[in-house]
Amino acid sequence: MSEQSTDLRETVRQRYAAAATQVQKGARSSSGADARSGGTACCGPQAIEIGDNFGSTLYAADEREALPAGAVAASLGCGNPTAVADLHEGERVLDLGSGGGVDVLLSARRVGPTGKAYGLDMTEEMLALALANQKKAGATNVEFLKGTIEAIPLPANTIDVVISNCVINLSTDKQAVFAETFRVLAPGGRIGISDVVADDALTPAQRAERGDYVGCIAGALSFAEYRQGLESAGFTGIEITPTHSVADGMHSAIVRATKPATETNTAEATAPQSCCG
Repeated sequence: MSEQSTDLRETVRQRYAAAATQVQKGARSSSGADARSGGTACCGPQAIEIGDNFGSTLYAADEREALPAGAVAASLGCGNPTAVADLHEGERVLDLGSGGGVDVLLSARRVGPTGKAYGLDMTEEMLALALANQKKAGATNVEFLKGTIEAIPLPANTIDVVISNCVINLSTDKQAVFAETFRVLAPGGRIGISDVVADDALTPAQRAERGDYVGCIAGALSFAEYRQGLESAGFTGIEITPTHSVADGMHSAIVRATKPATETNTAEATAPQSCCG
């Protein structure tokens, strides 16, 4: 990894660590007020303010009400991937960049006790917050892992669905993310991702003018680049559907694709057969 990529990753880590700390402080302040007053505090953890196009407002009211306040407050995404991933009972789900755990906990409810929801995050503070939220939710079919989305700490062919909420655009090696996602998916597995995607006409410099890297803008791929990256990793049935604008020429989009149920080794299929050993 280049020095610039390392610096960008550290900048992203610091931003999300600060966000988790902010939510945790709000939760502790609320608990302290409860204890002192002997009643219910007026306020819980405060949602992180990041604009109308990001955060907990993108979830339905019944979803927000069913989860711990700390999970909802820490939501920093640009969409609601669990609403588009079409999860089923018994499936194994992996959330890339799981943050405070909102999408993991929602996934866990959808796949039920026979399924499993994994969350992957590189930030200690976010993992601590996610574990606290898991405990409050009483979710037993959930596991949070520490690691990067470019090197997923799970075996190959073990996940049915990969989701992510406005995190892949933060990676400085998106092709590694696509390759790792393809690797951990079982044959026939799929992705249901929310991410920021740029119009094809915008150059990287123009994307950077519209926002910084940790603000999920500068690092965004164009529609064509996103499709090409997924195709190169081996995905088929790729759909990239914009949902709302987050900046001029920049869109929150739903990304769907599938890992083929059977993989054909083209070289082996076309190689001439030898008569002898």
